[in-house]
Amino acid sequence: MKLFQVRKGQFVFYKNELHKVYSVKPMFRNSVHLYRLKDMKQILTQASEISLYRPQNNDTFIFYGKRYTIDESKVPEPGDYILIIKPAPDFLDHYSLNEIEKVRSIENGNVVTTRDNGVKHHEYVVMVPGRSEASQEIAYYDKDLVPEEQRLEDESISYLAENDESLRPHIGDIYIDLKNNTKAMVVAMTEDEVFFGHGVRVHVAELLDENNFALVYQIDEEL
Repeated sequence: MKLFQVRKGQFVFYKNELHKVYSVKPMFRNSVHLYRLKDMKQILTQASEISLYRPQNNDTFIFYGKRYTIDESKVPEPGDYILIIKPAPDFLDHYSLNEIEKVRSIENGNVVTTRDNGVKHHEYVVMVPGRSEASQEIAYYDKDLVPEEQRLEDESISYLAENDESLRPHIGDIYIDLKNNTKAMVVAMTEDEVFFGHGVRVHVAELLDENNFALVYQIDEEL
């Protein structure tokens, strides 16, 4: 794949696993920066090492330790995750290709996400938890190359806490939301979501994306 064909947000396969492009920096030898979808691990590579994939209806993949299946016909409900596949944001909205956001409210098929983005019905598909019947596996380019033990572990969010504890947020941490230019403190958490003091809630994986958030203060839990 030529470098000019690579752009932010694309889903790609790298070393048999599904990744997402989070930036392209042509001046660097390893110019393509990726996140591995299953655990948000950062990867630096070249365009020649990846292959493009466009998500489709009934694809199933792992996002931060949990399995989801794309359903383009499902009507979203508050609390659902959506995948934005045809982004056309209005002036005050801040989202791009293949961003994953949580639904706060719905009106006539259009949704408002927990990041205060208004997303129109033709821009997104719904991510349904679990694996649906006759779904197509895209977590791996060739799942037969992945041992069953690893596949089971990949779908267990508990291993993320064990392996990436230094990256996980804590109550009291302060982040800057780079898209909205807002500084906020983490006031509550679930196993995979963070609640900020000004009412915004985001998936833990979003905090690892340097284009979305920057950590400015990390509380020392040992104090």
